[in-house]
Amino acid sequence: MNTLTHFASPQLRLLHRGKVRDSLRAPSGDRLIIVTDRLSAFDSVLETAIPHKGAVLNGLANFWFEKTAHIIPNHVIKLVDANAMLVKEAEPIKVEMVVRQYLTGSMWRGYQAGQRTFSGVTVPDGMTKHESFPHAIVTPTTKEESDREITPENLVSEGWVTKELYDQMAVKSQMLFAVGSQLLAEKGIILVDTKYEFGLLNGKLILIDEMHTPDSSRFWSAEDYTRNPETAEQMDKEYVRQWLIANKKDGQYPRALTPEVAQEASRRYLDIYQRITGEALPTAETTAVDAPGSGRHDARARLLANLVQAGLVKDAWVNIVMGSPSDIEHCEEIRQQFEGYDVFTQLRVTSAYKNGEEIAGMADVWNNSLEPGVIIAVAGLSNGLGGALAANVNVPVISCPPYKDYAELAMNLNSSVIMPSGTPNLTVVRSDNAAQGALRALNLPRLRERLSQDIKATKAKLRAADAEFRVL
Repeated sequence: MNTLTHFASPQLRLLHRGKVRDSLRAPSGDRLIIVTDRLSAFDSVLETAIPHKGAVLNGLANFWFEKTAHIIPNHVIKLVDANAMLVKEAEPIKVEMVVRQYLTGSMWRGYQAGQRTFSGVTVPDGMTKHESFPHAIVTPTTKEESDREITPENLVSEGWVTKELYDQMAVKSQMLFAVGSQLLAEKGIILVDTKYEFGLLNGKLILIDEMHTPDSSRFWSAEDYTRNPETAEQMDKEYVRQWLIANKKDGQYPRALTPEVAQEASRRYLDIYQRITGEALPTAETTAVDAPGSGRHDARARLLANLVQAGLVKDAWVNIVMGSPSDIEHCEEIRQQFEGYDVFTQLRVTSAYKNGEEIAGMADVWNNSLEPGVIIAVAGLSNGLGGALAANVNVPVISCPPYKDYAELAMNLNSSVIMPSGTPNLTVVRSDNAAQGALRALNLPRLRERLSQDIKATKAKLRAADAEFRVL
């Protein structure tokens, strides 16, 4: 299935890889959030991705941020792609503001066990499963490795927030919940509970992360709830959780979903998006294979095209990897050859022999990069670098060894050319040819067109020179 499970690019520094979202530093200094199709349940990420899930979460978050901007500013700068959002860099407040309107989930389980006070809020005896509270309650938790219930007073005494800041967050959370509840009620949906996250931007409170999505909220069908509150249809990822519970073996949940379950989960995500926004997800599949905006083409290709259009990345990269800082002059000479071709270039340093363990981390980014790339290895004498890179990456590797004279060149060439099987390292002597070889290996239509123009220009110069020197 067409899914986005992992985002990587040597052009953007990874800030954080969460269960679902990948955060990267944009060239502007802002934060780029990529919402993948990964699905987490019971504190782990499943091996099976859910088609369109990331776009649904990202689109719904943007929808709600726009609907609630009059209540509190948020971190959104713009929606870059169905799966990508550019946001302002805020200082996150390590508190989740959980707002509940109904007695359900973990709170109901605690209630059954005799608990009556939750995060400092006391609820009455005699309540039943899925019963509504007289008014929405706020039950904050800390954002730690294991989130924990905590009272507002303890949040202040432990230094998580000031009382003034917490009071602001509590008021805003109630206002956001009220707006969400009203809008969803008009669409036959009950907002059961949700969580909000806040941050500080220039000392001012803003809303961050996501809001009112199937991953951050619990939704019920109002019609089902009216018919039987205790069996109301839960319109979020509870469907997957229940399947995992039903298929648990030897105390372990399945790590992967069946194709049928993944497809049904995708349908449910798309359905909740359409019910909330009133429109079908723009990138969802349609009956027209080539319909503009249908999203039937590869999600990674679409994302890359939109990131390039937004000026956040180039459409291709070349990493020039040197075995020693002493090779910098040769590397800069190679790098200069890419000027005018609009390709991202980057210099890296690692030794195949002295810190070869670093190659694995670099290779993870190169192998999973959204955009096509080429590596140029610069190492002389015993060139283990080109081979080590070629054996561990899925992009072309070109060795262009440095040399002071032809004797050194002969030795360097020997170590670069003779490689064991499974190490497709190519070797080029001249720095300009290494760059030209990399441009051709990228095989992008725009580069091929540019290279064709370069070839025509070279032929024209030769013809002109021939005409000038030819004497009858």
